[in-house]
Amino acid sequence: MEKSRPLWDNPLQFVFACISYAVGLGNVWRFPYLCQMYGGGGFLIPYLIMLIAEGMPLLYLELAVGQRMRQGSIGAWKIISPYLCGVGVASVVVSFFLSMYYNVINAWAFWYLFHSFQNPLPWATCPLNSNRTGYEEECEKTSSTQYFWYRQTLNISPSLEASGSVQWEQALCLTLAWLVVYLCILRGTASTGKVVYVTASLPYCVLIIYLIRGLTLHGAVNGLIYMFTPKGTSWSCCLVRLLQLEQLLNPKTWISAATQIFFSLGLGFGSLIAFASYNEPSNNCQRHAIIVSLINSTTSIFASIVTFSIYGFKATFNYESCISKVILLLLNAFDLEEGSLTADNLNEMKDYLMATYPQAYAQLAPQIKNCSLEAELDTAVQGTGLAFIVYSEAIKNMEVPQLYSVLYFFMLLMLGIGSMLGNTAAILTPLTDSRVIASRFPKEVISGVVCFVNCIIGLIFTMEAGNYWFDIFNDYAATLSLLLIVLVETIAVCYIYGIRRFEKDLYTMTGRKPNWYWKIMWAFVSPLLIISLFIFYVTDYILTGTLQYQAWDATQGQLVTKDYPGYALAVIGLLVAASTMCIPLGALVTFIRKRLKRERISTVA
Repeated sequence: MEKSRPLWDNPLQFVFACISYAVGLGNVWRFPYLCQMYGGGGFLIPYLIMLIAEGMPLLYLELAVGQRMRQGSIGAWKIISPYLCGVGVASVVVSFFLSMYYNVINAWAFWYLFHSFQNPLPWATCPLNSNRTGYEEECEKTSSTQYFWYRQTLNISPSLEASGSVQWEQALCLTLAWLVVYLCILRGTASTGKVVYVTASLPYCVLIIYLIRGLTLHGAVNGLIYMFTPKGTSWSCCLVRLLQLEQLLNPKTWISAATQIFFSLGLGFGSLIAFASYNEPSNNCQRHAIIVSLINSTTSIFASIVTFSIYGFKATFNYESCISKVILLLLNAFDLEEGSLTADNLNEMKDYLMATYPQAYAQLAPQIKNCSLEAELDTAVQGTGLAFIVYSEAIKNMEVPQLYSVLYFFMLLMLGIGSMLGNTAAILTPLTDSRVIASRFPKEVISGVVCFVNCIIGLIFTMEAGNYWFDIFNDYAATLSLLLIVLVETIAVCYIYGIRRFEKDLYTMTGRKPNWYWKIMWAFVSPLLIISLFIFYVTDYILTGTLQYQAWDATQGQLVTKDYPGYALAVIGLLVAASTMCIPLGALVTFIRKRLKRERISTVA
């Protein structure tokens, strides 16, 4: 079996596979949000500390386990201890949950990519109503980009209870996304190894193009300054606060940094173990763990600079548009001379008009908007809101918007497909390692069945209430489960398998032993950090009380907060329990089997 196991063509192919998997959408839409919330420069300090204390050691541990045991997650942990078979099963379950909803993002990226070739872009302006006498009422109450996302893309229902029907356009895009994934994984490492060169490298080409374009946009500097300025302060006092390291006193800064490192690297899913199992035993997994960790974190910082240059352009454009509308309103209302009212003297002129024409100004006051660049920049968003609304709004105001729209959504597609290759590998590798399954079905059939089942279940996310179910899976399907999985992995290697035994395995494979840094991180620091994160999330869930979600109210043109119905809370509980319970159940089943085996042997004797 050892000789017949497929291998990567070369170590570089393995590194590209890890980068393609680890560098994903979270680098683009989660890290910039955290930088904005926790002061940019102040956030980078705990982020880099967590990279050293948590990210690198745990990544190295998973790569080393996969390379040494040469099995998927189930087989690898079963070799370490038969009682740990549930750890591998839990990883497969979490990866299955992730694959069910994650590929929907690729479906949305396909949808936007196809619409990017239109002139003008369909989200550039509001559509006309049925009478063609004005714009759609819902669109007028919000923005054209939000309308395109919530109504024309999702056709979202007003609540989770109103499930609605499957949207056939999104269903076709989801089918296409799964077809692409299937073609990429059809022949295992033979096909995946070629695809990762594209999915890992092309996003960087697009980011570089966007960086060059973003830095030349009007207002880009405003976005970059805001990114590195703690909220509620001006740039003049930012350096003082940064020097005082005020953000280091905020526990949420450390929690957010550790969480971002943990989930960005894709720890606990079993994908890294699966990828490493196809390595040559002599591969230098320590060096590759450091390389992948550093590239992943550098990409996050790089993507933040790109994002906030675009973000600054969008905010400045909206701010100046607001100023122009107010000036035009005042010029017409008070019959002022052209050029007498400018952005520089607007506040003084408003005070003058208020004092000179109090009644007329009072009647006009509800129409006069308070334009603020700070307010425009302060609308912190993450996830799909940043990827499909904020970026779309910025792109529509660029020159040649179709070009930048195609580039952006193609980049999202590459990032999403790259992550899906890792997600599916975490599911398929344990299945193809199973003699019972692999002896009866060829690899192509196993891959096809996995993709087909995921695609069918994924149709839930293309319904009118599908986005609400997407948020449920995204928020609850993996968080606590992964923390528990990686905690058990670390304890298993250090205290069940034995850190000295593991050290000898690494020396046998690579010819070098891990130094004191790796052993201290594995044995003490990383487990304590994971336990701290686990306690924080459990406490946060308890203190939150009734779980709520954001629903789209078409009558107001905005999101409103609603409580989850009882059946949604039950699904959330099942999502958490389905994976976490695999660990104790796996140990219990193993114990019962061994006990029954002993009884049979003693009876025969």
